[in-house]
Amino acid sequence: MNRLEGSREAKIRYLDGDFQILMPGAYVVCAVTGEQIPIDELRYWSVARQEAYIDAAASLEGDKRAGALPNQTH
Repeated sequence: MNRLEGSREAKIRYLDGDFQILMPGAYVVCAVTGEQIPIDELRYWSVARQEAYIDAAASLEGDKRAGALPNQTH
């Protein structure tokens, strides 16, 4: 990785079970928390919304915000 890649956000196309790096960088930003996610730690994303998530809880929150989950009764 060169010096510039270490300090900038990558541009990624999220695919089913994989992703394609469109512009090299060191990290992407979580759509829910705003935290930086190092590319080598990226595990959660939405293909439909093209968003990255820091963890499973953020992924669930992203689905809730998008209305992608059925209504739940308490």
